[in-house]
Amino acid sequence: MNEPDAIAEFDKALAKAVKPEQAFGALQELVENTIGARLFTVMDVVQDDMKGRRSFTSNLQSYPASGWVMLQDNDWFDTVIRHHQTYVANDMATITKDFADHALIQSLGCASIVNHPVLINGRLVVTINILHEQGHFTPERVNTVASLLKIRAVAAYEHYQKLKSNRN
Repeated sequence: MNEPDAIAEFDKALAKAVKPEQAFGALQELVENTIGARLFTVMDVVQDDMKGRRSFTSNLQSYPASGWVMLQDNDWFDTVIRHHQTYVANDMATITKDFADHALIQSLGCASIVNHPVLINGRLVVTINILHEQGHFTPERVNTVASLLKIRAVAAYEHYQKLKSNRN
């Protein structure tokens, strides 16, 4: 699907979302239709406490939404959490170094990762995590991640939060 059509579909899906997970589901479809993803997750982050939790996943069986976990201070943490930059790993050697669940990642046919931080008013709120086959995240795709998600990830997050608060 071309990018303008995928964005239009995202806008429609987000407008129709009535459950919190549907907001991030719209973002997942946008990513799948433009960049490609074998696994798509969203992680809430509390930087000061060095903890995170998966709030959305495209694979509930292997990567369920979870409770809070402690984050490791490594290259990934330094790039995404501390410096609010997009992290890219295009091979299993890099993934093994930064992710304790590297064996599970590999078992799902994934060997490349992009983790994109989402900021609101300068504060990191979530990371968008996209996994695919080895070498998938070319410089062009990484640029597309940044440009595509800049506004739309914030919109999905805000809608997710709104729907979540209405549920309580």
